[in-house]
Amino acid sequence: MGKVLLVSNRLSTSVSLDADGPHFSPSMGGLATGLSSLHQQENSLWVGWTGVPSESLSTEMNQVISDRLRQEHKSVAVALTEDEIEQFYFGFCNNIVWPLFHYFPTYADYSEELWQAYRSVNEKYFNKVLEVAEEDDFIWVHDYQLMLLPQMLKRALPTARIGFFLHIPFPSYEVFRLLPWREQVLDGILGSDLVGFHTYDYARHFLSAVRRILSAEHQMANVKYANRMIKVDAFPMGIDYQKYASAREKPAVQQEIESIRRELDGQKIILSVDRLDYSKGIPMRIRAYRLFLQQNPDYQGKVTMILIVAPSRTAVPHYQELKREIEELVSITNGTLGRIGWTPISYFYRPFPFDQLTAAYTQADVLLVTPLRDGMNLIAKEYVAARKDYRGAIVLSETAGAARELGEAITINPNNEPQIAAAIREALEMPLEEQEQKNRLMHERLELYDIHYWAGDFMDKLVAVAEMQQSFAKRAFTEKQKERLIADYDAASRRLIFVDYDGTLIDHEHRAGKLSSESIDDIAALAADSRNEVVVISGRPKDYLQGVFRDLPVGIIAGHGIWYKGKSDKWHTTEQVNGEWKETILPILRLYCNRTPGTKVEESDYSLVWNYRRAQPELAAVRLGELKDALISLTTNHDLSILERNYILEIKHSNVNKGRAAVAWYEGGNWDFVMAIGDDWTDEDMFAMLSDEQYTIKVGIDLSQARFFVHSTEDVRKLLGELARHSRAPQ
Repeated sequence: MGKVLLVSNRLSTSVSLDADGPHFSPSMGGLATGLSSLHQQENSLWVGWTGVPSESLSTEMNQVISDRLRQEHKSVAVALTEDEIEQFYFGFCNNIVWPLFHYFPTYADYSEELWQAYRSVNEKYFNKVLEVAEEDDFIWVHDYQLMLLPQMLKRALPTARIGFFLHIPFPSYEVFRLLPWREQVLDGILGSDLVGFHTYDYARHFLSAVRRILSAEHQMANVKYANRMIKVDAFPMGIDYQKYASAREKPAVQQEIESIRRELDGQKIILSVDRLDYSKGIPMRIRAYRLFLQQNPDYQGKVTMILIVAPSRTAVPHYQELKREIEELVSITNGTLGRIGWTPISYFYRPFPFDQLTAAYTQADVLLVTPLRDGMNLIAKEYVAARKDYRGAIVLSETAGAARELGEAITINPNNEPQIAAAIREALEMPLEEQEQKNRLMHERLELYDIHYWAGDFMDKLVAVAEMQQSFAKRAFTEKQKERLIADYDAASRRLIFVDYDGTLIDHEHRAGKLSSESIDDIAALAADSRNEVVVISGRPKDYLQGVFRDLPVGIIAGHGIWYKGKSDKWHTTEQVNGEWKETILPILRLYCNRTPGTKVEESDYSLVWNYRRAQPELAAVRLGELKDALISLTTNHDLSILERNYILEIKHSNVNKGRAAVAWYEGGNWDFVMAIGDDWTDEDMFAMLSDEQYTIKVGIDLSQARFFVHSTEDVRKLLGELARHSRAPQ
């Protein structure tokens, strides 16, 4: 197994400078804690920025820091200038991605200059990773600062196992589509083998964007893109549970607890902890608390809110305005409702160190967490873990990722101030028995799925995905296998070639087009070879296929196997079936066409197709489920099958399939070379009837009974062209 490379915007080791030179200390962030076990492994490295602009140091000092980070802290430093930090981090990341992904699109500044800086810095990270990475490494890329990096790495290191985790929300398609560089961002993320999010809602939004913007299909959260299979999954990030659960025993925490008790003796405590950010909903929280006090005057003088706001991005106008608004609201609340001896809100514009914050957790009767959007929000989890007495209640925004795990919390709409006010009262008055019951359940969950479990779970899944990718890679149709196939072809005297039409000879995007003259010539050359029997298989109507191949001596199987003809023969049917059932099914399909713009019905002799390729994907998905439910009882009564593939739903007789029709050719000759090429699951019957020694080839990577995969219809055309050249060559 190769190295584990962890890549994030900042290193897990903080660098500071004074007159004595550089100093190194471990980062206290959740990501550094969660990945510490991976980073401590013997063969691992962390790649990121030191936090110090490169031009502020001499060349010699930059080298000293880089060397010590590598030797003492297993870290690889990426050098960023002040201008790059301003354009890349404060510009693109925080003025475009952050507001857009948190549903504040009007705050986004769509600057081409910032986009170029984002690309440039991602390339810097790429070059630095490439200095230390190898083909068999596991590379885990983190967060919105590096969304282009996975694809850069995959192109340079195609067999490296690459994971990506987004620590903020992924917005709905309607919001994400506003990003001018949306295709490039999705393409960048899809360089990964495994893409992780905090919640399935974010994963669902990502899959929707991938489908609607890149036209990449997904099934069971597996995305088929650029001839690769990418897994998308949810991994809710945990906390260092034991650190918070045991904190109360520390003398320093005990001292802080005593201080809180002296200052707020007899008061109910409501705790609010956040970084200064417009996504946190702090003004609405203060207004809701004031409304609670106005509606419940009996609580005035008996409850205090501890409001902790950590400074953030203090030079940004939006944040300056937000700070001013928060302080005005605190002043109004304290000035209008407070009295001598009681201040409704104790406001702190500074971060609390661990001991103080943990002490506040243990003494707070209610934790108020009401962000407008939040990827996860670990504050709620830290509060639960710190309450080993199983006391306290949480009022939690339904738009925070943590709400998916902490179902016992009181969930609210963060924009509904009266609802928040009512929830505060409910939390304060929750019986102790109910508090204990709910908190015990949350404790069990958080203790099991802690930060270390989260990291291990992601890496385990990445290993599993890598194994799946390797199984696909082993079945790739390489040049060596192509040479062997051609050698077997040349040596054979009786050859049978089955080739599908849509998705194999012609790609699905050009379904309405025609085969190229070059392809027609190659098929003609193959069919003219006396040693060959060429059979084209398709779900298309026989008249269409007859028109395409009318002058060629090829066999044709049409309508998924209902019709067949030899190269100089008339049409036959494999089954005696009638189309009376269509009178029942056709009105239903037309009804769903009327209800679903962009869809149409296609009719052949013995099948009906509902084509939804041009429909809006989400609506089509809903209608598809409804239509299948409506058809299932009718198709059973008529012995019909429903086939779903490539944006179509087809209804045909159950006993008609490509495999049964192909058997007539296969069993009718003594073949010493057989090749079958197809692109979807309707071709699996054909692959299944052939032995492991014969050449079965699937177009595109997917689960299949075929021996080999090729990437595209172009690969099929090249292969058939090569065989045609050998057939044209003098014997």
